[in-house]
Amino acid sequence: MHMFGERLQILVSRDQRRRLVAEAKRRRTSVGAVIREAIDARLGGATSEQRLRAVADIRAMRGGRFLPPDALDRVVEEERDQAIQTDHRRRG
Repeated sequence: MHMFGERLQILVSRDQRRRLVAEAKRRRTSVGAVIREAIDARLGGATSEQRLRAVADIRAMRGGRFLPPDALDRVVEEERDQAIQTDHRRRG
């Protein structure tokens, strides 16, 4: 597993989103973490060595602005909601 450097935007059904949110709450983690775990479970995950290297890379980070997963999820959700509202205004 490498540090997250790729952003992926997907469309899911309302029911899929509801299930993802419920599972994230149950696990006390982010929706993104649930999705990443599902991808790894289905398509194969990182080796222990890759995971340890990623943890070491994260620990070595200095400076910059880093948000914890929950805060980052909130920022992404707010941006998504704003984009949807803007799109609805344009259409209508």
